Amino acid sequence: MSRFVSRCLIPVWLLVTGAGIVVAQNPEMQQKIAEVKQAAAANKQALAQYTWVEQVSISLKGEQKKLQHFQVRLGPDGKPQKQSMDLPAQPAASSDAGGGRRGQRVKEHVVDKKKEEYEDYADQIKSLIQQYVPPEKEMLEQAAQKGNIAAGPAAGTEGQYRLVISNYVKQGDSMTILFDTARKGIVSLAIASYLSDPKDAVNVTVDFASEPSGLSHVSTETINGVSKQLTIAIQNSQYRQM
Repeated sequence: MSRFVSRCLIPVWLLVTGAGIVVAQNPEMQQKIAEVKQAAAANKQALAQYTWVEQVSISLKGEQKKLQHFQVRLGPDGKPQKQSMDLPAQPAASSDAGGGRRGQRVKEHVVDKKKEEYEDYADQIKSLIQQYVPPEKEMLEQAAQKGNIAAGPAAGTEGQYRLVISNYVKQGDSMTILFDTARKGIVSLAIASYLSDPKDAVNVTVDFASEPSGLSHVSTETINGVSKQLTIAIQNSQYRQM
């Protein structure tokens, strides 16, 4: 991976000295990392006791192409298990005329091909981002051991700080975690990654919310596949303990 690629993906302010970022493994930074790891592990354990509703909207060049709703819970492996809440799609009516029927089939084939392409691309970027959200305790520990975490205050917000992690999943990627010490939870994530080629950038913003029980969870997630102008907007709601 070239130095140019790494610089393209890591936030600019991280490359500038004097930005209030602490890279050295000092005790204060180690404490911050420990807080985030503890919060991530505790929330993952708590989330296993909940079900919730997930709405997924896929848009291509600003036009919504698909809207889905799922009932979600974590499986024994700790990964989300989803059950569709939507009614099956009805097949489109076709023309009775022979020529019209052939023309309709050609048109439907083209539409289906394009649909397959963007849905496959959407699945790829969703699978990629599942490696980042939520942050895993073990992955954070590995990043800390490699010296890939920088810490700094959240500008203008008392009681919050940010951790910037480079090379978290892929060489040259970055993830910024905003953490709130009062509620002992993650406030937001900002992720810059890519698929197989660094030119195929994937940018993500994630916001977290807290339940009265103390559970902190992803409330909204926006994933942008830059090269194809594809956006996946995810909203989670209706959290209920099982």
